[in-house]
Amino acid sequence: MFIEHLRVNKRYSQRTVSIYSDSITELYEFISPAQDESERDLLTSQQIRAYTADSLKRGLSPKSVNLRLSAISSYCNYLVKNGIIAFNPVKRIKRPKESKKLPEFFTSYAMESYFNEEIDNHDLFALRDRVVIETLYSTGIRRGELAGLRISDWDRERGLFRIKGKGDKIREVPVPVTLAGNLGQYLNLMSEYYTDNPGNMLFLTDNGEPMYLSFVNKIVKRELSGKEGFSGKKSPHVLRHSFATHLLNNGADLNSIKEVLGHSSLSATQIYTHNSFENLKKTFLTAHPRAKKGG
Repeated sequence: MFIEHLRVNKRYSQRTVSIYSDSITELYEFISPAQDESERDLLTSQQIRAYTADSLKRGLSPKSVNLRLSAISSYCNYLVKNGIIAFNPVKRIKRPKESKKLPEFFTSYAMESYFNEEIDNHDLFALRDRVVIETLYSTGIRRGELAGLRISDWDRERGLFRIKGKGDKIREVPVPVTLAGNLGQYLNLMSEYYTDNPGNMLFLTDNGEPMYLSFVNKIVKRELSGKEGFSGKKSPHVLRHSFATHLLNNGADLNSIKEVLGHSSLSATQIYTHNSFENLKKTFLTAHPRAKKGG
């Protein structure tokens, strides 16, 4: 019932629903040998504490364990609301401490070098892959949001995408002029290549099917591998980090970046201030009289 509640009432994405379902299933598989079937919902803090310790012992990262605990906590809140348990036992659990990891990003020089490389604009797949990278980097949208884009989500007159984000929240994201031009060229070529696009999808696979998440990953990895300045992880999320970092470094305020990224709170956006501090430090060392004198 809880999973159906997430899918129907909360309208969570299939990926989020799967994470919740797997977390709850894993918890019950851990505690079931010591629990009667009729008592499955009667969860205790001791059981969840033991499950947490076992998860860490098995090598799960604190971040992964906390993600599972959040899913289980939501489940317990649902049980409390329906009168099955008296309180949420997860609230008594001390969460594992996560190490703060700064977001990876590509330099603006690396991104410009990539876009300066010439491609065959009459090759549909080459143009599509370039536009996928440009869309991710120029708008900061998530890979799932990109895969779900329909042609009608692009408002050409106003120069923006209408993005359906987490929790089905709609936000508007500006489409830069350069991207708009390349999108238009890509759509013209796509309409000639694919005679049938029943879903009105903006991006399709080689076979003309709606784009899926792992396909987006493959495009990003293939496009950026072997290019100068693209060491380390190559993923849609790193492009999203690059988008936000470069906006901040060029004077955009945090609240505006928050709105474009679709973050629910400003705290999620503040991770991008790390590189901005490095720029501030460089400015100080070259501009302040005492710093220039070595004082």
